[in-house]
Amino acid sequence: MNLDLKFYIKLFWRRLPVMSVFMLASLTLGVISATKLPETWATSARLLVEAPQIPANMVASTVQIGAAEQLDIIQQKLLTRANLIDIANKFDVFEDIRNMNPDAVLQQMKAATRIRRTVGRNQATLLTIRFEARTGRIAANVVNEYVTLVLEENSDIRLTRAENTLAFFEQEVERLDSELSQQSALIAQFKSENLDALPEDQNYRQGRQSLLQERLSRLERDLALTIKQRNDLTRIFENTGSIRSQQERLQQRSLAERQLSETEVELTQALLIYSDTHPRVAQIKSKITSLKEQVAQEVVAAEADESEVQTEQGVADRAIFQASLAELDGRQQQLQADIEDTRKSLSQLQSAISRSTGVGIELSSLDRGYANLQARHNAAVNNLNDARMSERIETTAQGQRISVIENASVPRVPAGPNRSQIVLLGAAVGSMLAAGYFLLLEVLNRSVRRPAELINRFKVTPIVSIPYMESRRERALRRGGILTATAIVLVGVPFGLWYIDTNYLPLELVVQKGLARLGLG
Repeated sequence: MNLDLKFYIKLFWRRLPVMSVFMLASLTLGVISATKLPETWATSARLLVEAPQIPANMVASTVQIGAAEQLDIIQQKLLTRANLIDIANKFDVFEDIRNMNPDAVLQQMKAATRIRRTVGRNQATLLTIRFEARTGRIAANVVNEYVTLVLEENSDIRLTRAENTLAFFEQEVERLDSELSQQSALIAQFKSENLDALPEDQNYRQGRQSLLQERLSRLERDLALTIKQRNDLTRIFENTGSIRSQQERLQQRSLAERQLSETEVELTQALLIYSDTHPRVAQIKSKITSLKEQVAQEVVAAEADESEVQTEQGVADRAIFQASLAELDGRQQQLQADIEDTRKSLSQLQSAISRSTGVGIELSSLDRGYANLQARHNAAVNNLNDARMSERIETTAQGQRISVIENASVPRVPAGPNRSQIVLLGAAVGSMLAAGYFLLLEVLNRSVRRPAELINRFKVTPIVSIPYMESRRERALRRGGILTATAIVLVGVPFGLWYIDTNYLPLELVVQKGLARLGLG
């Protein structure tokens, strides 16, 4: 499609008066706003997040917070509703602030505050705080107040965290101390209750068990010998009525009698270990039978020699028999009592040896619990020492901190408004309105005005086209309408702006909000 420049140029000149009205109105509004807007003053301060003064490989701080996170926290706390309203009231930031709505104060304080951070890898972390106010002194006071709050908040954050960490580990160490004492008391009580079955004394108990078993065997052997002596004494006295010759014979008994006594004792010991059918028992019994026959022959010969003196010594022998019998009975009772005590001791010792394994397992469990508590206690003590050192570092401001590079000063030159930009903005808006007006008429106008439009719409090629010829009346009406619209715009727009500025909202506030949203405020 070919563009008919001559047609559009002609159409542009025809619509130029109305378009000029839009441009003129917008430009006028821009000029008025630029001249009416009050001067604004701005100043800023720069802060630096410094690295710890003491290297981390020497003393590590327990306050582990990154610079970006720290600045985020500080910024959020700085721009709270209470802080901004308090600062605005403290320095009388806005005119007639006492009559302003708190929400409006908060909104305007946030709009006038600019906080910019510079954070990068291998770069210093900087914080820039800027504020715009109606006077330079107010702007400087507000920024310095911001800086003071930032420094105080940074110190409070780090010191509070260090103190909370220190308090936590102090409580942890105290708690673990108490648990260690309780565990130690449990171990001591358990050892006291199971003193006879402690695993460390197991070797001693086993050795003592062997000694008691040997002692028991010896006592049982002595008891058997004593019983045999009593039986022999009783049998001889009942058969002979004499005891003196028997005692002498016992003192001077033959080799066969001594062997018989020893073999009988050996049989008694063997029966405690082996059964009656065991070859060892059978061998001992055979030997005893042989010795008894030999002793019987010797006894018959001795009895013949002693029969002559039995009558004379009857009374004395009975007294000696009673005394010897009482002595043997006392010895037998003592041996039986010793055997009973030894068996009781062996039973207790065996019970302690049996319980030693279970006691050792439970004691090992208690010892492991104590060792775990001790390890945790040692770790908590180390952490407590680190927390104390960290708290000392933060108290003396030797850790990561925020320092002021440049304080806010009272500006000598106003920061705004940028009047030339406002005027240019008004001219640009007027141009856009005029262009929009031109394009809107083109979009809405569906009439045929050129031969090319006739061909495109009806797909026919006319032989000749005759343009529409306006009458004088139509031309006058059209021109009158243009003049009327122009007069309305030239009069109505200023009057409407004046009415809004006087009765509703000052135009400078409207322009300030618009410029703030466009980033030109």
